[in-house]
Amino acid sequence: MTFLPHPLSRRLLRRPLPRCWRALPLLLALACAAAPPTGAIAAASAAQTKSATATPKTAKAAKALKVAKATRAATIVKAAPRPKPLARAVDYAGEPVNFREWKAVADFEQEMAGKHGFDTEALKALMSQVNYIDSAVQLVKPAPPGKAKNWQAYRDRFIEPVRIDAGVSFWNDNAAALARAEAAYGVPAETIVAIIGVETVYGRNTGRFRVMDVLTTLAFAYPETPNREARMRFFRGELENTLLLARKSNMDPLSLVGSFAGAVGLPQFMPGSILAWGVDFDADGRVDLRDSAVDAIGSVANFLVQHGWKADQTGPLAYPAEVSLNRAWEPLIGQALAARNSAEELAAAGAISSLALPAGKLFGLIDLQNGAEATEYWLATDNFFAITHYNRSYFYAMSVVELGRALRLARGM
Repeated sequence: MTFLPHPLSRRLLRRPLPRCWRALPLLLALACAAAPPTGAIAAASAAQTKSATATPKTAKAAKALKVAKATRAATIVKAAPRPKPLARAVDYAGEPVNFREWKAVADFEQEMAGKHGFDTEALKALMSQVNYIDSAVQLVKPAPPGKAKNWQAYRDRFIEPVRIDAGVSFWNDNAAALARAEAAYGVPAETIVAIIGVETVYGRNTGRFRVMDVLTTLAFAYPETPNREARMRFFRGELENTLLLARKSNMDPLSLVGSFAGAVGLPQFMPGSILAWGVDFDADGRVDLRDSAVDAIGSVANFLVQHGWKADQTGPLAYPAEVSLNRAWEPLIGQALAARNSAEELAAAGAISSLALPAGKLFGLIDLQNGAEATEYWLATDNFFAITHYNRSYFYAMSVVELGRALRLARGM
């Protein structure tokens, strides 16, 4: 932050200092030099000063001097430990609720025991430690109606200097793993890096909720919405997957920390996605998306391939389009998260691109609304729609495309 001095201050600053003040810096320096250090560092500093001024007369004295220097260095290092990542800290106040008194939770425990062989008493003890998280309930509620979608505002949240700089560093640090993933799965490095950047800024924002807390809350206390029953089934399934993942990975399920919806690690996989598509890409015997960037890279690439990414499709993931005024093209938007129309079909409906489209390929017409400004239209490929399976949003997929392009430019590619 920059502070502008008051005009009076500026006039005073132009005047020469009184002679008595000119010695002030020297007096302050002498005072600081005379003041003793504090704490453990002071003891080590004093020991070193005393040892340095005395001449060692014996081997024993020389050894003592060496020990004193080592002690001081170790003490200073200990006094300034490296900060721990903030992403792991749970910073919410969960409300203690006895979920075990809820019939639906008791039925879930019985199902897990019968279906998967979990120990009933151990599961009861675990569920008694789970908290209700009201903030998760509030966060999953639909946005208020009436607010216009704005692609440019959404884009600006992700295509910005901090995320680009961090993405270049991540790419450079993991260049070998990214090249290996691109060779194995056919997914370009820029797309993998961009997804991890959009999701968590390369591990900086992986979430600060206990996964067991938020999934239990959303599985049994989802807010009243038109799709409430379907969402509760989804989160109940992810609660089941969390217990299976914890058992498979030999971890305490309460130690798993993630987003308010239960997504975990650098790429924000739900527990079920970790079980289904997580890859031990660093070959250490376990899938670790929280601390292994290499596993995250392999898992993102595998997810995209399993959801329709085609390695033989090169070139842009989407082509800019112009649409006619007759709006015959309008029913083609949002048909499905897939490329289903040929270039000829789209042109017949009044949607064309100024760029040459690859022959024999299918496309899907998408719209990116810009609030009061003109809507953007694009012809999206299969690979674009593979990204929408990661997050079912055209805005999301296009932000991945745009961030990937920005990362390539920043790396001079």
